[in-house]
Amino acid sequence: MTRRILLNQFKRLYSSSTSKTLPLSFTKYDIPTKDKLISRKQPLIICHGLFGSKQNWRSLAKSISLQCNCEVYTIDARNHGDSPHDEHHTYDLMGSDLLQFIQDHNIKNPMLMGHSMGGKVMMNVSLRNPEIPSKLVVIDMAPIKLQLTREYSDHIEAMRDIQSRKLTKQKEADEILQKFEPDLVVRQFLLTNLKKSKSTGIYQFRIPYDILGRALSQMGGFSFETQPLPDTRQYKGPTLFITGGKSPFRKQFVDHPELIRAQFPNSIIENIEGAGHWGKCEILQTEKPQEFLEIATNFINKRD
Repeated sequence: MTRRILLNQFKRLYSSSTSKTLPLSFTKYDIPTKDKLISRKQPLIICHGLFGSKQNWRSLAKSISLQCNCEVYTIDARNHGDSPHDEHHTYDLMGSDLLQFIQDHNIKNPMLMGHSMGGKVMMNVSLRNPEIPSKLVVIDMAPIKLQLTREYSDHIEAMRDIQSRKLTKQKEADEILQKFEPDLVVRQFLLTNLKKSKSTGIYQFRIPYDILGRALSQMGGFSFETQPLPDTRQYKGPTLFITGGKSPFRKQFVDHPELIRAQFPNSIIENIEGAGHWGKCEILQTEKPQEFLEIATNFINKRD
């Protein structure tokens, strides 16, 4: 039977409410009907990192669905991809968006997976409502406060510069971005957010970079701080942390394993040598896709 990929994209909305949840755009990777009869795994929900979107996960989501025989939902967080924009961008709000998504789609005890910003969203939900996730996979992000590197603010500045020039060729946008980001792979990743207007022919960013720029300091934080005293909330379900040997965020796993296990006592940490932060998942195809896939699917398929 041919595999079905169900796409549901909500119209872009804008809200200034601090409490209203937003409907998230998503793609569902279904499993064949005949396999549903034998599959006992819970659905998996995947959330991307900062400046990413569900489309970055297309290849991996298909592979995970096939190898684990489970439904996979890839979502766009608020202010990313095709999801609505809102002037407020916090982990608590993104966590509430996800909880509403789970309720709206009647998903029972999903497995949660997130990269970077998405990883903190998934940890937020797991600590707020530990009865909901059946498993948790967090990619290259620990539950601690950290200082984001300057490259993130540089990328915001580059987007602002590109948008102001009203360009009609993507090559011109890349030339401007080179002044801020020398890595071609990272530039290609960032430029997935650049879309050409059908009416004007001008390239515009689909993400509200000014909103995200104002939220950068919050993105380095975490809703349930583990310092100086550990938060009493815990998620005791099976948890996998994956980090990269070349990632600037690996140090947090080396320096603070006790803080991680204080909130996620049933967790393990896996390291992928040679993998960096950007390339680990949003643009994984360029680095260590097989290593990541093997670690992730073994964890998902393991019976606890």
